[in-house]
Amino acid sequence: MKIKTSDGISEYRSTWMEDGVLKLIDQPKLPHEFKIFECKTVDEVANAIKTMVVRGAPAIGATACYGMAIAALTGEDLDGASEKLAKTRPTAHDLFDALEYFKKNFKDGDPVKIADDYANQGARRCELIGIHGAKLIKDGMKLLTHCNAGAIATVDWGTALAPMRVAKNEGKNIFVWVDETRPRCQGGRLTAWELGQEGIDHAVIADNAAGFFMRNGEVDLVIVGADRIALNGDVANKIGTYEKAVLARENGVPFYVAAPSTTIDRKLESGDEIPIEERSGDEIHFIWGFNDGGLRSRVRVTPKDSPARNPAFDVTPARYITGIITEEGIFKPNEI
Repeated sequence: MKIKTSDGISEYRSTWMEDGVLKLIDQPKLPHEFKIFECKTVDEVANAIKTMVVRGAPAIGATACYGMAIAALTGEDLDGASEKLAKTRPTAHDLFDALEYFKKNFKDGDPVKIADDYANQGARRCELIGIHGAKLIKDGMKLLTHCNAGAIATVDWGTALAPMRVAKNEGKNIFVWVDETRPRCQGGRLTAWELGQEGIDHAVIADNAAGFFMRNGEVDLVIVGADRIALNGDVANKIGTYEKAVLARENGVPFYVAAPSTTIDRKLESGDEIPIEERSGDEIHFIWGFNDGGLRSRVRVTPKDSPARNPAFDVTPARYITGIITEEGIFKPNEI
C-alpha cells in the first residue's frame, strides 16, 4: 500500500512487527492524521482490536496472529492469550482462523516468523483476489462499494478494493461510489482516503443514496468485502450490505463479494448461525470529526433521552449474491 506522506510516498502494511513491537496503522485517526499505533503486550493487542484501531477481518486475523507471537515472546500462556484475543470481535472469522494457525504451527520455532508467514499469505490472497476480480471490471465502469475492504482492512491490497486497484493499474478508467457507512463511516473516512491515495476517481455518498444511483443507471457493478461466509454462501458484512444487495437485485446490478478463503467458516451451514456483534449506542448518538483548530471533537446528533441499537453487521442471503471472488477464482455462492 502506497501512502502519501510529508516525506514523499512510502510503502506500508496495515500491521507488522519490528523488534518485538506490533505496529498498526491507527485507523480511527484517518483520514485526518496518519499515525502508527504500537502494541507490546497481548492486552494492548486485544484492546487495539476491540477499539477498532485495527479493523477488517483479514487485518484483525493478522493482528491476532502477531498478538500470539507477543505472547510467545513474553512467556504468556498461549491458551490464555488465545482466549483473550478471541473475545475481542465475535463476527470476523479470520480472527479465529489466525489463532488456530498460530497454535497449529508453533512448537519451538520463531513465533514472529509464523505470524509473518500468516500475514504474507493473507497479502498474497488479496493480490490474487484483485487479479481475478479485475476481470469483471470493464473500462468506463461505475462501481459501488460499502464500508472499507481495502489494504488497511487486510494486510495489503484489500478484498473489495483489490480488483479496483488492479483495474486501475491495467489502465482501465473507472469510477467508484463510496457509501459513507454509518455509524463509524469507514467508507467515507477510509475507503475514500485509500482511493484518493491510489488516484482512483470516486465520490462519497450517503448510505441511503445508493438506490438512487442504481435506479438511474449509474452503477454497473457492486463489490463488497466480508467478515464471515457460511457454507451455503450467506455472507456477513458491515451493516447495510444486505440493503445494497437487495437494491442491486431490484435494479439488475451484479453484486459480488470479495474475500479470502480464511473468511469462510466451514463449521456454519448458513448465515443464520453467524454471531452478530452489537456495539455501543454511542456510535449512533455521536459523530467524531476535526474542528477548524485541528482538534478531534465529538458531537451528539440524537436527543439525550433516545435509546439506540447498533448491530455492526448484517447477513446477506446467498440468493442476492452474483458471485464470490476468492484467491482461487470467482465462484457462485452455492459452490463455496
